[in-house]
Amino acid sequence: MRTGEGFLLVYSITSRNSFEEISTFHQQILRVKDKDSFPVILIANKCDLEYERQVGMNGTYPHTRPSPGPSVITTDDVTITEGRDLAKHLGCRFIETSAKQRINVDEAFSNLVREIRKYNKVRSVPSLLGSFEIEDHFFPFPGTTDRTASHAQRRARRSRGVQPTGWIG
Repeated sequence: MRTGEGFLLVYSITSRNSFEEISTFHQQILRVKDKDSFPVILIANKCDLEYERQVGMNGTYPHTRPSPGPSVITTDDVTITEGRDLAKHLGCRFIETSAKQRINVDEAFSNLVREIRKYNKVRSVPSLLGSFEIEDHFFPFPGTTDRTASHAQRRARRSRGVQPTGWIG
């Protein structure tokens, strides 16, 4: 997780539990990366198994499963809207795929690469009021304080024993 540049968060539409674990995985990624956001795509997999869906396409139907006795109607369906809502909450895209039938698999990876490039492009734009680091020495810009450095930058400097060395101006 530490070296990944982006992540596909995949759940199976036939497993409600896998859907419910997505938020935990997302939080873990953000914690390990020490970021508020990171490139991820939410993937609803096994769209070819519509008849086994537990994470539903829409909320207008209860899912009926064949059983030895009378029909059993489950109430654990999750609408596709809930998948989209979760993606919106996580700040990422949502795609339904089938790895078995190769439905939207290439699109999922292409979208992830686009998200990674967009994320890296935003991060590479220098801030006019930020700070910079040269050869392990931290220099805050005039009028800023050490608080402008990210938590990760401060932690990295502390681990190397680097202290702010002065003002540039």
